[in-house]
Amino acid sequence: MDTTLQDPLVGQVLDGRYRVDERIAVGGMATVYRALDTRLDRELALKVMHPALATDATFVERFIREAKSVARLSHPNVVGVFDQGAEGAYVYLAMEYVAGCTLRDVLRERGALRPRAALDILEPVLAALGAAHRAGFVHRDVKPENVLIGDDGRVKVADFGLVRAVGSVTNTTGSVLGTVSYLAPEQIEDGTADTRSDVYACGVVLYEMLTGAKPYAGDTPAQVLYQHLHDSVPAPSAAVPGLALELDELVASATARTPGVRPYDAVALLAQARTARAALDDEQLDLLPPGAREIGDAPSGARGGRARRTGSEERTDVIPRTSGVLPDEQRVQHTAWLAAPLPPAGRARAGRRDLPRLTRRGVITIVVAVLAVFGIAGGVWYINSGQFTRVPAVIGLTEAAAEKRIEDAGLGVKGVRREFSDTVERGSVIWSDPVTNERIRGNGSVTLVVSRGPEIVRVPSLKDVPQEEAEERLRKAGFAPGAVSLEFSAEVPQGAVIRTDPAAGTGRRPDSAVSLVVSKGAPVEVPDVMGDPVAEATAALKGAGFEVAVEPEQVNSPEAAGTVARQSAPEGTRLAGGDTITLTVSKGPRMVAVPDVSGSSESDARRELEAAGFEVKVEKSFPYLGDKVSGQSPSADERAPEGSTVTITLKGL
Repeated sequence: MDTTLQDPLVGQVLDGRYRVDERIAVGGMATVYRALDTRLDRELALKVMHPALATDATFVERFIREAKSVARLSHPNVVGVFDQGAEGAYVYLAMEYVAGCTLRDVLRERGALRPRAALDILEPVLAALGAAHRAGFVHRDVKPENVLIGDDGRVKVADFGLVRAVGSVTNTTGSVLGTVSYLAPEQIEDGTADTRSDVYACGVVLYEMLTGAKPYAGDTPAQVLYQHLHDSVPAPSAAVPGLALELDELVASATARTPGVRPYDAVALLAQARTARAALDDEQLDLLPPGAREIGDAPSGARGGRARRTGSEERTDVIPRTSGVLPDEQRVQHTAWLAAPLPPAGRARAGRRDLPRLTRRGVITIVVAVLAVFGIAGGVWYINSGQFTRVPAVIGLTEAAAEKRIEDAGLGVKGVRREFSDTVERGSVIWSDPVTNERIRGNGSVTLVVSRGPEIVRVPSLKDVPQEEAEERLRKAGFAPGAVSLEFSAEVPQGAVIRTDPAAGTGRRPDSAVSLVVSKGAPVEVPDVMGDPVAEATAALKGAGFEVAVEPEQVNSPEAAGTVARQSAPEGTRLAGGDTITLTVSKGPRMVAVPDVSGSSESDARRELEAAGFEVKVEKSFPYLGDKVSGQSPSADERAPEGSTVTITLKGL
């Protein structure tokens, strides 16, 4: 029978936007549905928290905050988070939908994988976790159910954020959230989890991909937990003869029982995985493990098109923490001994005749010994644990609620510090000192760090302030000096700030860029100094407020030698005072031989003289009836200044 039909959410529109079409999987903390975003008309996955968990306001608050943080984690191998919301008892995440199956489905269908395929899956998983680790996130529930394999072959990691949020709460109650087969020893012993806990789980997943089985098996969770604590993960080559030593070493490194021996985070383990792959040849990479099954041999229901996600084989669960986990057989025997019924009185008296008689001194000795053992055990417990209290989780609570929770735990509040935060709303706790779950003495105290909300800095007023000083003031205020543009201003001194962009008094986040508009002073018109002696031209320009530069090389020009032949800014140009104007000095006109145009027509004579660099003036005799040149001045073969005028006379009758 299709249990999807019994799900009350299927067919509903959640939050007026998300139409729930099909239930994909059910986990220990939430149910995942395939849904349609009716607003954007796109398919997505909707993860809905179980209603029993949604009644815990603290958990929901942490869940929402963690979801927002994870939504900023953009990586091609991480399932993206689009939206978060709640409607009634349903708290949900809208996430990227990956059409395909989970790694659990693949293992169920194929059994063990070839080393090449296992590494092809492991590496993108480590890349995703590495990005999360470097961003400050710990997954805490890495397992095949949370590794999605798309129809296009892409590998993505799901369920970032949720387990982190739950873990920070459940640890304070003496329990840990996770999946038994993939828990690191430190998670079982004291509930702590960091990047190396994810590394341990990745090592277990790699072992499972290579061998087709989990490293530890047991009839009860307690038996599996005991093996995590007291046994080392076996070498996969013990189950897969011929498996490369490098893969054994990779599994051993990732699953070391001591966290400090493991790679620090997924980035470090990814480097080891790539090194191991590089050391293997094609035969080693393509080794077929004994537990591998061809697709045709897969169990029924796993064949035929895309595998359907069937949910978690092992659900994420809240597991009671203990420093010493007994195997189930020992636990049963111990419980049976304690619960054994007392014999009837007659049998007891008969039995006593068979027991050796104890003297009074012997009884006293035994009692004293027992009391001593209990006293020593109690003292050890008090020294190691009894005198300490774990700091409760207060992150995200209001200041008043956090103080009450700390006082309820028997601790005091040393003081409150307030800091800016872009992610925690004003008045809520950002973190505590000591941090959550840290052990302190029972009469100790905790400092709370409370959010002042996002930090907003006001742009200072910098009008009339010199540019360098204005930039320094911006840096001290927490801004970055931005682009500088120049404008004329008759009111603001040259080199001082006219205005800022954004304007003074505008609120901006720290390190935002602020642009400056700087005054060029009042505009000054450039005078005409062409043809003036250089000394006189320099004096005139400096008197107008300009700087003057003189080109070292002189040029021929119609201007007299020693006068200005050219100026870099023409007469009437508006410039700022202090700008530099460059002058070019004339060395006089170039002398050119005057061509002979006698007897030429007017047009031919004009063309020839202009080509030689002269101006042409035409005079006509009276009466004028012809167009032939009868005379010219200067005469032919004389030398005249280039650009000067040659007069030609057209003869008459």
